[in-house]
This record gives sequence, structure tokens and C-alpha cells, in this order.
Amino acid sequence: MPSRPSSTLETFANPASGRDYLVHIEVPEFTCLCPLTGQPDFANLLIDYVPHRRNLELKALKLYIWGFRDEGAFHEAVTNRILDDLVAALAPRFVRLTARWFVRGGIFTTVVAEHRKKGWTPAPRIELGEFATASSIHSEK
Repeated sequence: MPSRPSSTLETFANPASGRDYLVHIEVPEFTCLCPLTGQPDFANLLIDYVPHRRNLELKALKLYIWGFRDEGAFHEAVTNRILDDLVAALAPRFVRLTARWFVRGGIFTTVVAEHRKKGWTPAPRIELGEFATASSIHSEK
């Protein structure tokens, strides 16, 4: 039986809930309809999240995203709706949704929405020099 669009985001238990780590997901074929003209709008969605107790199941995400194909929505509204649904399903430590909308009438639009769990702050990022490779680090010992 063929798959069908779904409004449900399924999750699974975080296998490393004691650690902050980033999950990066790219959805290059998001489609919905312009609510004014009915013409298709296309976007590349970038989802970055730090899970708490739950992780996002990717096939369920695919079916959820498919559900927007025939729905009319403004860029800002659909981006924030997807973020709200991700927060409701995952209750993550952090999630950012970046929606990069393809050109329409000579205009590109990017909408970025994010959520932080109350009280959560990320650990400081460690930047390694661009010349720090595994071989140079080991040769310093």
C-alpha cells in the first residue's frame, strides 16, 4: 500500500539523553501553495535541534512534510507552524527551523524560527584551527 501524507510527527527515545548533540536535517523539496494565487511555493528546510528525551523519526517527518503539498500558507505562518509541531513532538533542548524559500517574482525569502527549552544554555563551542589536523595534533605529543 502506498504511503500517504500524515499530520503526525513520530519520535523515538534519545539514545544519548545525558549529552548535548546536534541533529541537522535538510528537506530540499518542501512544497506548499501560495494562499493568494494557488501557485506552488518551494523551500529548502533546515532543521537543527538538540534533543532532550526524544528524537525525530525521519520517515514520519517525510510524510508530515508531504502533508503541506496541497495546503495554502504564507511563508512565515508555515515556518512557525512546523516549528510549533516540532516543539510539541520533541520537547527539545533547542530547535531552529530555517526555511529558505525559492525565488518568486524576483524575491527570495528566508524565515528563521527557533525555540529554547527554559533554563537550557548551550556549552561553549570549541573552534579548532583550520590547520589542526589529526596528524598535527598527534605529532605535538
